[in-house]
Amino acid sequence: MAETFDHGGGVRSVRVPIPDNPLGHTLVYVVDTDRGPVLVDTGWDDPGSWEALAAGLADCGTAVREVYGVVVTHHHPDHHGLSARVREASGAWVALHAADAAIVRRTREGRPERWFAYMAGKLAAAGAPEEHVAPLRSARGRTLPGLAPALPDREIVAGELLDLPGRRLRAVWTPGHTPGHVCLHLEEEHPAQLPGRGRLFSGDHLLPGITPHIGLYEDPGDATVTDPLGDYLDSLERVGRLVPAEILPAHQHAFTDAPGRVRALLDHHERRLAGLLDLLAEPLTPWRLAERMEWNRPWEDIPYGSRNIAVSEAESHLRRLVKLGRAEPVAGSEPVAYVAV
Repeated sequence: MAETFDHGGGVRSVRVPIPDNPLGHTLVYVVDTDRGPVLVDTGWDDPGSWEALAAGLADCGTAVREVYGVVVTHHHPDHHGLSARVREASGAWVALHAADAAIVRRTREGRPERWFAYMAGKLAAAGAPEEHVAPLRSARGRTLPGLAPALPDREIVAGELLDLPGRRLRAVWTPGHTPGHVCLHLEEEHPAQLPGRGRLFSGDHLLPGITPHIGLYEDPGDATVTDPLGDYLDSLERVGRLVPAEILPAHQHAFTDAPGRVRALLDHHERRLAGLLDLLAEPLTPWRLAERMEWNRPWEDIPYGSRNIAVSEAESHLRRLVKLGRAEPVAGSEPVAYVAV
């Protein structure tokens, strides 16, 4: 059975399931235009997800073959996964920000073995124990989701209106969760006359009850030293200044009071950074820091793949503290440990 919701003003959402994931589903938005429906994100590339998307579009009074375009908030497989199938079935264009398009291009050109070797090296450098790293060293022949994502044929340019005939949808570049993450500001009066400036499709940038993963921009083809958490905090403030009447996120549910949610997230990360400084009273590798950080469950209950994500998040916070001059690497440590200053 299709799970859809009418948000009014020619905008509906379809719940597209994510297999074996606690998030449960991606909200794919269907925006009516003078040339046919445009999708904001597409969902995970899985047969059940594809069936849910097709059924949801039918429930919205349209079909996959009628889709005019796909606007992808970021390259992750629960957002970009079905873009190729939608384009193949409809001839729709697919748009993505250049920073994420570059990752898609490198992902398609690379071999899975290179990714596993890269991750093994990163985790070893972060201080992960050999028993954790060993499965990656012997992962030949395995595949990962999202290793053949659709190459976009249009670029989302920050500050510009997208090609939605009869609508005003403006791109807002919000790096942090990924380097090319975008929110999409529908610059139209809210259909229920809620106070504020239009509606914002927020992807994973701004969610009502959870904080998005802010890890490193991990890419074997890019050695740039980035500051994803700093990017995210700056992007949050940019979105807060828009003061949209309503937020339409990619997970959970629509909500209001974007400035209040932005303040709560800024406060959350400031508290977390302060807590990490307390932990860094003694030198810790990123792995040891991740072990001691607060997560939604005890470290011993966190599964293998999620531990990799947790270590990446610990490293992004360390980079932020180093950039702020509040922590530094310990000279001569191997693997590198960090300490508060």
